[in-house]
Amino acid sequence: MIRTVEGIVQSIDTGGVIVTVAGFGLRIHTNEEDSLTVGKRAFFSTHMLMKQDGIRLYGFADVADRDFFEQLLTVSGFGPKTTMSLLRRATRKQLGVAIANRDVEYLTRVVGLGKKSAGKLVVELAEKIMIDGTQQKNTDTEVFDMLVALGYTERDAQKALSTIPVTIVGNEKRLKAALNGGVSQ
Repeated sequence: MIRTVEGIVQSIDTGGVIVTVAGFGLRIHTNEEDSLTVGKRAFFSTHMLMKQDGIRLYGFADVADRDFFEQLLTVSGFGPKTTMSLLRRATRKQLGVAIANRDVEYLTRVVGLGKKSAGKLVVELAEKIMIDGTQQKNTDTEVFDMLVALGYTERDAQKALSTIPVTIVGNEKRLKAALNGGVSQ
């Protein structure tokens, strides 16, 4: 598996670059086009994907961005094109914070995901998301457990949690808001 590529940028187009390495021109799909210059050396942390129609390399400025990309790929329905599109619209940190905080509104409004896709991303990654090498603390674990104890299915509990604005703090207030469909009283 190819994990890094370093070479001379031969050409840049929307969504990717051609980098010459040891006489071979490699196409690297990236969202870093703005920071690259034709004729200059570039370094990428890469993710290699083998498909029926060929091998694709996805390149990132650093290992943390590549790892985040790979984490997003674990969500069913999120392929490399969708994931690269997300990373073009928001930084790794912005996306990570939104996912960890279950901010479906940000993911739909700013990033452009549909409500269903944003909800799936939050449900599958909110507990696992890593930002700057640390796992985000999820303050809703107790609220989630309380909702399940009240008879909610795990899916319905996650759905209820995703409707709560991040401005509502404290387990009791967040539980009330979850029970009221995201509205605090």
